[in-house]
Amino acid sequence: MKTKYLLPVLLALALFSCHGREEMSYSTDPVDNIEALWQIIDTRYCYVEEKGCNWAAIHDEYIARAQTLPKNDQIALFDLCAAMLDSLHDGHVNLYSAFDRSYNTAWFDTFPSDYDARLQARYLNNYRIAGGLYYCTIDNGNIGYIYYSSFSNAFSAGNLYWVFRAFENCKGLIIDVRNNGGGDLTNAYRLSSPFFSENTTIGYWRHKNGTDHADFSDFEPLTADASMVLSKWQRPVVVLCNRRTYSAANMFVNIMQYAPNARIAGGISGGGGGMPMSYELPNGWMVRFSSVRMYDRDKKDIENGITPHIPVSLTSSDRDDIIEEAIRQINTGW
Repeated sequence: MKTKYLLPVLLALALFSCHGREEMSYSTDPVDNIEALWQIIDTRYCYVEEKGCNWAAIHDEYIARAQTLPKNDQIALFDLCAAMLDSLHDGHVNLYSAFDRSYNTAWFDTFPSDYDARLQARYLNNYRIAGGLYYCTIDNGNIGYIYYSSFSNAFSAGNLYWVFRAFENCKGLIIDVRNNGGGDLTNAYRLSSPFFSENTTIGYWRHKNGTDHADFSDFEPLTADASMVLSKWQRPVVVLCNRRTYSAANMFVNIMQYAPNARIAGGISGGGGGMPMSYELPNGWMVRFSSVRMYDRDKKDIENGITPHIPVSLTSSDRDDIIEEAIRQINTGW
């Protein structure tokens, strides 16, 4: 997301974070660090109540477990902290140390993958690469296809110009962001810009502004910027997503559901609608968690994912059913 949209939030979070670090003294004691970690999440994480766990009971359980740990066993302490954070089932909640990083996978483990690189390779013939975008034509040259594996991979307006030039004779376009775990939100806005002819409200955000679970700022609008790139695409476009379409990729799906000629196809996206920040524990480890909540245009939280316009699963062993459905949608029109 463009910095200008969230500058007040980023400044507020920076001040909030710095204030907290000043109050914290260095300690490797297990109880001190579990207590600090619990307090940070309780007062600053923006989805405590939405995650459906009894956070107060978790405090008592993990403090009791911390009391049994050897004072200098940092590996055991890390695992205990990670287990407590896993209760939130949030891919944006991570613990970082010099020797490990925690990561929760519960948010996608029970969902179908809806992606097979082997099947996808049958469509990515003679592809070119423009920045982070892999692109080619499919369906006998009738449809353009872009695969974008990570929003951490940069691309420029010039890259988009050449991609769209390659598709100038195509009747439609497929943008595949399945298994895209996110990255830079600015790239989500840049990639969506060609599909809007005017600036359009695509959602809202609120940031955590107090220590109670319900303390949030007012809703502020988020806007798709039609002028971010000069290239424009006014023909049909289908965006493919699955449960591992997460974070910035999830926001891209949210934006594109409001593009005039776009449809979303595949499985429900992975969510990760919060904007993360980092905070330091007494022993120097960093915990990352969401402190800004993102919403769609109807002010519905996008943390748990976005339902596609065209639900379709990958079931065949010899073709990509989701790509094939996108081709069918473009060829039959809507």
